Amino acid sequence: MTNHTSKDPLHGVTLEALVIALQARYGWEELGRRININCFKSDPSVKSSLKFLRRTPWARKEVEELYLASLEEPPAPEPEVPAEDPWANWKKKE
Repeated sequence: MTNHTSKDPLHGVTLEALVIALQARYGWEELGRRININCFKSDPSVKSSLKFLRRTPWARKEVEELYLASLEEPPAPEPEVPAEDPWANWKKKE
């Protein structure tokens, strides 16, 4: 018996998981800039975003496209500790 694997990168990924991943990567403010919808701009939450995206196919498509594009982007680099930070040497030793 063979296992069937889907070639769709969104297979098995819930809409909630998409929104949470995008919010963690970009934050609400950047999501609102990248996708111009009010559920990301005005009092954003995962719950309100899911409610809107489930009723609005064009917005859901844009969110899915951004998620797929984010999979191809390298993660943002960690910001370096400024030299004037008194804890800089302590943080580097750990």
